[in-house]
Amino acid sequence: MGSAALVAALLASTGISGAPARAQVTFSAVRALNLARNQAVQQNGGLSLYRPAQCMFQTADAGNECLLSMDEDGFVFRFLGGIPGWEQFQMPASVETEVRISADGRTVEEVLYNGPPRPVELAE
Repeated sequence: MGSAALVAALLASTGISGAPARAQVTFSAVRALNLARNQAVQQNGGLSLYRPAQCMFQTADAGNECLLSMDEDGFVFRFLGGIPGWEQFQMPASVETEVRISADGRTVEEVLYNGPPRPVELAE
């Protein structure tokens, strides 16, 4: 067996794919996501009354639908929320939150909006 075939066989046996790894998310992006989510939870009565959208429990990479912007001015997240189970039971959201987090992910710079879900054109 050639060396390339041997490596492929070893990777296959361990469940590791030969696909390139995705770019690693920075610690500041992870902190920013967690801080934005926690800010919304606090403002909306705690986890017994409110749950943010599932995207706020995922990674803070550029593909996250809740992440509006990420630049030298910081992170801006916009996401819906509602009573526990609202997404799983396909219920409408009752709250929309938009929050700006510092570039280092450690400070809530501003809660831009926290209220009833806005029509899409107003939220953009």
